[in-house]
Amino acid sequence: MVFRLLIQAGPAGMAAGKISEAVGIPPSSLSFHLKELSHAGMIASRQEGRSVIYTAEYARAASLVAFLTENCCSGQDCDLSCVQTENTTVAE
Repeated sequence: MVFRLLIQAGPAGMAAGKISEAVGIPPSSLSFHLKELSHAGMIASRQEGRSVIYTAEYARAASLVAFLTENCCSGQDCDLSCVQTENTTVAE
């Protein structure tokens, strides 16, 4: 829900407070989800005045969709042994 909202917000992104209001998640819970999405490389953040603005990382999202389409949606088992993240390779 949070990621979809950021995709819809476009390159301008959205402030954390506005995200919290839009999805109805308390700020403390939202910060956990934003941290995990950021750690996965799916979102980026920037400081604008007193607000933190979050944006979707469209290239990373497109790569994920391409991987899922090619490797997981073709009726075959997902083979994650070939997936590389920034620092590591996913193993069995």
